[in-house]
Order: sequence, then structure tokens, then C-alpha cells
Amino acid sequence: MNLYNADIGKEYIIREILTDDVELDQFLFSLGCYAGEPVTVVSRKKRSCTIAVKDARYCIDDQQARAIEV
Repeated sequence: MNLYNADIGKEYIIREILTDDVELDQFLFSLGCYAGEPVTVVSRKKRSCTIAVKDARYCIDDQQARAIEV
């Protein structure tokens, strides 16, 4: 399941990042999104998700959320 389809408020562990885009992969890594890291979907809007990673919250678009497998 990807992060875009994850339940709001439930903590998940990132299994892998599925993208062929090097820039997107590096961006998600800079946010702390990499395999083994816990992540929680805080809220979801039409084309974006707010996620909590480590002690920070980030707003990512639906493409980025779909690239994160949990």
C-alpha cells in the first residue's frame, strides 16, 4: 500500500520508495522518508497529504505520497 491510501492518524513503517525520478528520491530522503522510518498521515486533501516524519510535519503532493510504500 502506498502512503496516499494510508489511514489518517495511523503510524506506518516505510518499506521502500518507488520512483524513477532521482530528484524526487533525493527530496523524500531529505525529508527523512526512507526504508525503516516511521511515518504518519496527519491529513489528506484532494491533491496533497500532510505527513509526520521524525519530529516534523510536511505537506507532500499526491505523486510523492504514491511513491512511498508502507
